[in-house]
Amino acid sequence: MIQTERNDLRSFKFGGRVIDYDLLFSNRKTLEIAVHPDRTVVVKAPASAEISAVEKKLQKRASWICRQLEYFRQFEPRQQPKSFIGGETHLYLGRQYRLKTFRGDEDSVKLIRGRFLVSCREDIESENVRKLLKKWYVAKAAVQFNCSLDRCWQKFRFSGLKKPAINIRQMQKRWGSLSTKGIISLNPELIKASKECIDYVLMHELCHLKHHDHSPAFYRLLTSLVPGWQKIKAKLEIGHIY
Repeated sequence: MIQTERNDLRSFKFGGRVIDYDLLFSNRKTLEIAVHPDRTVVVKAPASAEISAVEKKLQKRASWICRQLEYFRQFEPRQQPKSFIGGETHLYLGRQYRLKTFRGDEDSVKLIRGRFLVSCREDIESENVRKLLKKWYVAKAAVQFNCSLDRCWQKFRFSGLKKPAINIRQMQKRWGSLSTKGIISLNPELIKASKECIDYVLMHELCHLKHHDHSPAFYRLLTSLVPGWQKIKAKLEIGHIY
């Protein structure tokens, strides 16, 4: 029998919590739910399974999923939450930049001579600064992620595959995902990582165009395209970006 697989990134609500999960359909008879050490939730379902049946199973197992997620959280590096006040440092493309805030005629964020200059028309409150920085990051991500895609696609241009589009989407603990429609979703937080790390995440998702799971064949392809990808992945995991 020919193995056919398709996957998608979905989410479900449990109480006041939204949990992202990878849904992988394949030629199997049973539904399996797994929580990985990197806190990703993977659901493997029969190709004929209805989404409603999958979600019903997830709700039934939601308490266990949450316990597993909390268990693996203890092994993650700890980072102090940002206060968004002057003098604090923030990441952009793998480098730290010091923050300077001030009242101005307009709301704006500029990166000049190694500093984030954040101008606020209203009070210089941390929440206002946070919102302005977030908007700036998303705008920069749209540009940088597409530049990264252009770089990475050079290795796929003769593959016969269709070049995917990029969607910027906030995710809990995921850098990127590939939908069944061939759209790559990237976490805007990734803009804080180096270009090397951004390229690695994109190459990882592009490899899923040929191999939808994390099979040995997938990793062989990834290794052939990104030698030493393990070291780059480690930089992301210990980079304290979140």
